[in-house]
Amino acid sequence: MKTSTILTTLLATTALAAPFTSHRRARRDAQRTRRSLPRQNATMIQSTDGSNIDYDSNWAGAVLIGSGYTSVTGTITVPVPSAPSGGSRNTEYSASAWVGIDGDTCQSAILQTGVDFYVQNGKTSYDAWYEWYPDYSYTFDGFAVNAGDSISMTVTSAGTSGGSAVITNHGTGKTVTHTFTGQQGALCNTNAEWIVEDFSSGDSLVPFADFDAVTFTGASAVSNGQTVDVDGSTIVDIRQNNQVLTDCSAGGSSVTCSYT
Repeated sequence: MKTSTILTTLLATTALAAPFTSHRRARRDAQRTRRSLPRQNATMIQSTDGSNIDYDSNWAGAVLIGSGYTSVTGTITVPVPSAPSGGSRNTEYSASAWVGIDGDTCQSAILQTGVDFYVQNGKTSYDAWYEWYPDYSYTFDGFAVNAGDSISMTVTSAGTSGGSAVITNHGTGKTVTHTFTGQQGALCNTNAEWIVEDFSSGDSLVPFADFDAVTFTGASAVSNGQTVDVDGSTIVDIRQNNQVLTDCSAGGSSVTCSYT
């Protein structure tokens, strides 16, 4: 794992820091945050209509399982997170939306990029980031993200130890990118994902925010040189303490997850 200072490649001008950004940075420096983990505690259950429901403790969304996945893309409208029903305003609640390669049937690496949502005392904040698990995640510093922004995310692999992560904010017209080379942890290129996650900080999942709904539009992947949509993907919902927290669906070029 890397112990060097955070490295980012920025193609955007510097923006003002979001509310309590300094607090999150201090926390990440102390805890060495790894935003995303491979799927945890997955359980598949057959519903009464005969369909399979795949539950997980930290992932919700759609996963394609196959071979030769080299690129994944999708666009979201940034939601307004809120404290869940019965939650405390003083608690910081968070969630993340991202696209990625691997992390389901392949657990040795994940190439991903996305946006985190935070809310505390009614104040919201957002981060855009990239990650090659098992290394830590890194923030695209100076890249402004706000509620209602249209954000496109793309990851592309170049072999099993390199690739790129690109995020565009269509509202501001800014794009950021990071290029990976010589990464530890080899990609299998067997999974393509569009995920809303209860991500990890330190060794624990963060308190999960009510994000209302997140829809990935223009969702597609490149598999063995061919562009494919999300049809045939496995649908995953988050279940914690025997409570289902999300309701996801996918079809064509769209993946939608709602907070329940």
